[in-house]
Amino acid sequence: MFGRQLSVADADFIRHGIEGSEALSRAGESLGWTPATDIYEDEEGLTLKLELAGVEPKDVDIRFENGVLAIKGERKLERGDKKDNYHRVELSYGAFNRSFTLPSTLDADKIEAQSKNGVLVVYLPKKAEAKPKSVQVKVN
Repeated sequence: MFGRQLSVADADFIRHGIEGSEALSRAGESLGWTPATDIYEDEEGLTLKLELAGVEPKDVDIRFENGVLAIKGERKLERGDKKDNYHRVELSYGAFNRSFTLPSTLDADKIEAQSKNGVLVVYLPKKAEAKPKSVQVKVN
């Protein structure tokens, strides 16, 4: 299909799908929808900000394994809402999955994550040996 073999996860998603959606993913991105992500680095570490409006923090799973940060979750359409009453549905619903290959200079044991105002912030500090060092030059 489209010149590539489907992984077990891809095939399972398409079989069970999000309301019949059969969208294929790009590497490291969702099959359902893809939250916008900003990634920036400073001297202390790496920060990822994901736009997750409407996603409950309990519905988000963050894992770091073998140098890959994987963030999975789901934005749910309230089943109590009758779809017939909607005039337009532009928000994306269903599962998402983002993965990022990260450098080995980050300290996986000290990852922090917090969600506020629909934005998930994941902070990965650098290992001490990876931080820039300043050397004082002595003048005689």
